[in-house]
Amino acid sequence: MDDLRELVEEALFEARPYVEYYDRLREEIMPLLKAVSDVEELRLRIEEIGRGAGEPFRTDIRIFLQKLDSLAGT
Repeated sequence: MDDLRELVEEALFEARPYVEYYDRLREEIMPLLKAVSDVEELRLRIEEIGRGAGEPFRTDIRIFLQKLDSLAGT
């Protein structure tokens, strides 16, 4: 799980210049780390949040997921 946390931290760092609601994004994502076991499960949970979110936060989520995928090699 430490590896997953490091991956998420790095993805958040890389996404930060491009997202509008960084603090909200971090607040939504970090608690999920306790409930998931791998990147795929985390991605699914974040996508669920994105489906219920309005713009521009939905775009922030997409940007984060792109960074996560890039770093995870998926």
